Amino acid sequence: MTDRFDETGDASRRTLLASERTLLAWLRTGLTVLAVALGVGRIAPELAGSNHVWPYAALGTGYAILGVTIVGYGLWRGRQVERAVRAGLWLNLNDRVMLSIGLLTILLGVATAALIVVYG
Repeated sequence: MTDRFDETGDASRRTLLASERTLLAWLRTGLTVLAVALGVGRIAPELAGSNHVWPYAALGTGYAILGVTIVGYGLWRGRQVERAVRAGLWLNLNDRVMLSIGLLTILLGVATAALIVVYG
């Protein structure tokens, strides 16, 4: 019995497995951001004993939107990349989506810092 080595098929399998790991990273990142949303929006004002709950809730909502966006885009992209790999094609990241996610992350980071300075 001889082992057959199919370099093309083996490379495709490795690429698909790498794509799967990337999808899982998108999901972990989105889940982490959703945990931050809960922490900022619900837990932080209680721990701080703050009477100003609405800024925390607004910021937590922003993080929740970011988390859902990351999970949604990750799922969509994972599916598209798998189809592209199976067809022997390449799929670039969507620059607009990545810019939007990046800008929203920066905005939320600055807002978090401001919230800490003002109410912390």
